[in-house]
Amino acid sequence: MLAQLPQQLVNGIILGSIYALLALGYTMVYGIIKLINFAHGDIFMMGAFIGYWAINGLHLNFWIALIFSMVLTAILGMVIEFLAYRPLRNSTRISALITAIGVSFLLEYTMVFFFGSNKRSFPQAIKMHSFDLGPVTITNIQLLILAVAIVLMIGLQLIVKQTKMGKAMRAVSVDSDAAQLMGINVDSTISFTFALGSALAGAAGVLIALYYNSIDPLMGMTPGIKAFVAAVLGGIGLIPGAAIGGFVIGILETLSNALGLSTYRDAIVYAVLIVILLVRPAGILGKNVKEKV
Repeated sequence: MLAQLPQQLVNGIILGSIYALLALGYTMVYGIIKLINFAHGDIFMMGAFIGYWAINGLHLNFWIALIFSMVLTAILGMVIEFLAYRPLRNSTRISALITAIGVSFLLEYTMVFFFGSNKRSFPQAIKMHSFDLGPVTITNIQLLILAVAIVLMIGLQLIVKQTKMGKAMRAVSVDSDAAQLMGINVDSTISFTFALGSALAGAAGVLIALYYNSIDPLMGMTPGIKAFVAAVLGGIGLIPGAAIGGFVIGILETLSNALGLSTYRDAIVYAVLIVILLVRPAGILGKNVKEKV
């Protein structure tokens, strides 16, 4: 077990970077409209299928296919927000939550109808090379995944902190009515938030498909829930918290394998969520806010 520990830590960081990209979409949408978008994991699945089509059907190279997938999933995210969530913005939260679950099933079984439920092999667009670093073996694909994830997370942070639209997102997340009075287009800002989160999910889908060399229409369910756990763990609504939570969940999952508990790794992740909600409901970076009645 001790001999496997360094390798499993590396594997956990790589897997955690995927969860972090997914968790960022959850946390941005929740932070701006207080909606848990359970269809987000299926945007991740759509990204993987778009990447598969771009490489296998259009014969694009990996990097162009990755950008192509991010663009199309961003558009899909905006369409879902416009058609499914915007009409319910002033309704109860449970209505929006049920709609999100409905959108999730719609995406999954639309893909099952057109492509079947069987797994497909993702084309190996990048030839794999392994590097032995003492007790750790790492591949060029793992390094690529980590590098792309970090670049995207830094890019997101720069957009949110340095751009006009990022300032608008922060304003709407604090008080949408006041932001509207200040001349901010709330609808456009929310739509942009969905586009940004969906693009990150699309990129994560392509990266995980390249990593595991497999895709199927139901592949987004479990990673989507784990990314939600990561967002809650880090402090939902906080971008750095989502990133930290993603890495923590990835490492926890792979350490479960190292300890011989691979059968229970999903249960361990959900148990961590229960403990966090009991001990620190606001998450690692979250702050407990008292509401006045």
